[in-house]
Amino acid sequence: MRPNPTDTADQTFDLIVIGAGVNGAGVARDAAMRGLKVLVLDKGDISSGTSAWSTRLIHGGLRYLEHGEVGLVRESLRERERLLRVAPHLVRPLPMLIPVYKGARRGLLTVRAGMILYDLLSRGKSLERHRMLSREETRARAPGLAIESLRGAAVYYDAQVEYAERLVFENALSAARHGATIQTYSRVDDIIVEGGALRGVQYTDLINDKSHVAHARVALNVSGPWVDEVLAQSGRARERLICGTKGSHLVVDEFEGAPASALYVEARADGRPFFIIPWNGAYLIGTTDLPFEGSPDEALASEEEIAYLLAETNRVIPAAQLTRDSIRYTYSGIRPLPCRTGAEPAGVTRRHFIRDHAPAVEGLLSVVGGKLTTYRNLSEQAVDAVFEKLGRKVPECRTAEEPLPGARVKDFGAFAAQFKKESNLPEAAAERLLKVYGSRAEDVLKAASEDEGLRQIFSKVSGAIGAEVVFSFREEMAQTLTDCLWRRTMVGMNSEAGLDAVEAAAKVAQKYLGWDDERVAREVDDYRNYVRRFRPRAMRPAG
Repeated sequence: MRPNPTDTADQTFDLIVIGAGVNGAGVARDAAMRGLKVLVLDKGDISSGTSAWSTRLIHGGLRYLEHGEVGLVRESLRERERLLRVAPHLVRPLPMLIPVYKGARRGLLTVRAGMILYDLLSRGKSLERHRMLSREETRARAPGLAIESLRGAAVYYDAQVEYAERLVFENALSAARHGATIQTYSRVDDIIVEGGALRGVQYTDLINDKSHVAHARVALNVSGPWVDEVLAQSGRARERLICGTKGSHLVVDEFEGAPASALYVEARADGRPFFIIPWNGAYLIGTTDLPFEGSPDEALASEEEIAYLLAETNRVIPAAQLTRDSIRYTYSGIRPLPCRTGAEPAGVTRRHFIRDHAPAVEGLLSVVGGKLTTYRNLSEQAVDAVFEKLGRKVPECRTAEEPLPGARVKDFGAFAAQFKKESNLPEAAAERLLKVYGSRAEDVLKAASEDEGLRQIFSKVSGAIGAEVVFSFREEMAQTLTDCLWRRTMVGMNSEAGLDAVEAAAKVAQKYLGWDDERVAREVDDYRNYVRRFRPRAMRPAG
């Protein structure tokens, strides 16, 4: 399955979705499932923007209680529970430990009160309730923690989506299976308006450098931190909607004193909570929350942010002694927060808003804000609004109960056990396929049946097999090697940032997809240039 390469000028869509992040993919899925004819356009790949640069948590928003956003917490907890059901291969429970130290802004009583309210707001949840730990119990659970001034801790459960990119992709895949047209590397250049009403968009196919027109009565601008840019390019900007903040993360090797469960810690420097989370065979440390001006495409972790996260981690876990050499790579993204004059970044609401641009442009809507956890509910609200714009009866939304493509089995645990038994793969390789593709791991092995060579591992670090490269292009809408390695096979997130496997993956594509030498060289170079922005250790000068 590839993004539809055909010209759209001779078609009329009900809805054009601008942006293929988690919210855009979620909207497309919901709209297509409810019978709308949908076109999705994104200037990059599926999940190549903000959705990929989060802390990869599906969480109830414990921190939002501090700002009185009880409704947002309730919504987040409800959506977390739904994602645990419809995407069990991607979203899994994650224990969290909150250590409390003397003199911290949030003392034991405050933390305990927050935990009690958190549990009350999530009645009926499948995850365990919180527990408060004494100083000794805390030390037993996390021996690496600094013990000076330690008073105790709270343990509670949230959830982790290890590969957020796959969550976004499976929404896009489901949308396509329900009839949506997905066109990546398609930049919206203009919004076509006649008589004060939207008639469609003009966009450029960036791969073939061709301009196209698509017609629709409604367009939803769900491009995250690029919302204002899309409106400005088309001359539809009336006011600034997005005042994003930058969040940066470090990915580090396992280290001395590393916790078995995730840590949710108060930073000493500014009192802001940050996370130290087991992730993908490594540890994810983040995040920062800084005002950001400029293009979201150019967001990088600054030296100050790196130093801050290293220092705070070393303070909390003294044996860690992390240095810049400990960092596999970094990444940064821009939160698409609404503009609030004079507000501190941490205090700006994480709620989402659907902005109707009528009467200036009837049929144009923009989504401001949004979180990974609540994308499904945002999508439901947005699609309801689209039906109202179209003047049609609003059908029932089914996304809260309909499993994503990789979870379309009655019992995923039983399926996984059977797959491992019958795949004839080493257990680690079978587990990797299940973690990335869910029940669609069977389809990857079917692709491998074309040639025994496709069962061969092309990334020793990750254990990925050649069939995954072919599968990503033929069945998962990949257009480039970067799409394949970074957002389909997830090989790019290994300890070498995929640089160990890029040439081997290109050779697989050459043999089985017909790439010529020129394309092989170009794709490898493009991948290396893409990865450079993350400052991977594998690209640093020796010594």
